[in-house]
Amino acid sequence: MVQIEEGKATTSFHGAPEDDEATPLWKLILISAIAAGVQFGWALQLSLLTPYVQLLGIPHTWSAYIWLCGPVSGMFVQPIVGYYSDRCTCKFGRRRPFIIGGACFVACAVFLIGFAADIGYAAGDDLSKKFKSRSIVVFVVGFWILDVANNMLQGPCRALLADLCKDDTARIRSCNVFFSFFMAVGNILGYAAGSYENLYKVFSFSKTDACDVYCANLKSCFIIAIIFLMAITILATSLVHEKPLAPEDVEDDDSNSAVPFFGEIYGAFRDLSRPMLLLLVVTCLNWIAWDPFLLFDTDWMGKEIYGGDPNKGKAYDEGVRKGSLGLMLNSVVLGVTSLVVEFSVHGVGGVKLLWGLVNFLLAIGFGMMILLTKLAQSQRKYGPDGDALPPSSGITAGALLVFAVLGIPLSVTYSIPFALASIFSADSKAGQGLSLGVLNVSICIPQILVSFTSGPIDAAFGGGNLPMFVIGLVCAAVSGVLAIVLIPKNTDNTPIDLTLTPARQF
Repeated sequence: MVQIEEGKATTSFHGAPEDDEATPLWKLILISAIAAGVQFGWALQLSLLTPYVQLLGIPHTWSAYIWLCGPVSGMFVQPIVGYYSDRCTCKFGRRRPFIIGGACFVACAVFLIGFAADIGYAAGDDLSKKFKSRSIVVFVVGFWILDVANNMLQGPCRALLADLCKDDTARIRSCNVFFSFFMAVGNILGYAAGSYENLYKVFSFSKTDACDVYCANLKSCFIIAIIFLMAITILATSLVHEKPLAPEDVEDDDSNSAVPFFGEIYGAFRDLSRPMLLLLVVTCLNWIAWDPFLLFDTDWMGKEIYGGDPNKGKAYDEGVRKGSLGLMLNSVVLGVTSLVVEFSVHGVGGVKLLWGLVNFLLAIGFGMMILLTKLAQSQRKYGPDGDALPPSSGITAGALLVFAVLGIPLSVTYSIPFALASIFSADSKAGQGLSLGVLNVSICIPQILVSFTSGPIDAAFGGGNLPMFVIGLVCAAVSGVLAIVLIPKNTDNTPIDLTLTPARQF
């Protein structure tokens, strides 16, 4: 589920750096680098935590509910944090207190997640039982804190970059390139760490009676994530200063709402233009397609491809590690493809056609995942201990190829909808921030829907991931058709800027 949720409220006043001179480029890069620390944690969540919750005893049909925090916090935390960071009069700056606070909460949450099994065991969990209630409580608390903290951290980082650019659109474009680049770096590092099976040996204390090798590897990954994120955050916030906002510069809101931001969001929905409404429909359907892959990709590798059981043998663990390698390949392709998306727009004949074609590619990817599952099942062999033997090299290579190829449509999903939201906002009463916040709602709602429905749907068809992949295939194909049919045509021959910059005519 890595990360694309902005939600920063716009205001009529702007931040300023510590002086009137242009902010040095190295400072912008340093703030952007925080994205690598944030995305490192997101990558670990996506690749390792669904299998981990099953090791703690949470059934596969219930594990999807754990992921509800991401979309819920994305809908509320980022907008609220963005709104109040706009009005923060702390002497330390407007954004930096939220950035540092978010990083500290991330560190606490990661500690709870990584040591959940040990804390639960110390509190009285019976290791002979599959369901470890105390460990699960610690894990769930840590997981929810982590998602809230990540959303608390990400929005102010984007806002600080905008403040430091002082409305220089060229520098804003550069900052978005830096931010996206470091997100890809964080993804690659996180997936690489998750795919390495002997990482726990670096932290010898991580393997305990309550925490086996897989658990110890995950714990070690999160320890590295804490060190990495805190080092970048401390360095960036120490070297890059803000000009504090004076109390008299904070404008009063006329809204009667207890939290004025929600009144603004209501107004943004009420005044949606037709192009923006169509964009929300296509985006919502597109993310119903993406979420089954983003939530259950490594679980699919461990269960359907390698034939493993989360609580039995080594096959499942090996499959999860291969899935993490696949996600790393996905991130490499994502990063490379993101650099050529704008050129591809003109090569295929426009935004709507490109978005439609890559959604068809996503549907083909789901079809290949279903086919590979059936092939793996038909060829599966078992060892003397009853554990499944690894699949053939051809099936493993095919699965990794699917991961890599899906980086192409993912790069378009992470860019075009946001660019279109900025473009369409020119004809609406909502500002850039609110338009992106509204788009974020159309991304979060599918995540909530998939989290609530995937467990019962999977259980109804045997407890695997294929039913949701079939739904993903259908939704990807339909969203491809709707993108081509519904999204307005490009009536301007000028290049389309796919970064989150001020709107230009479409």
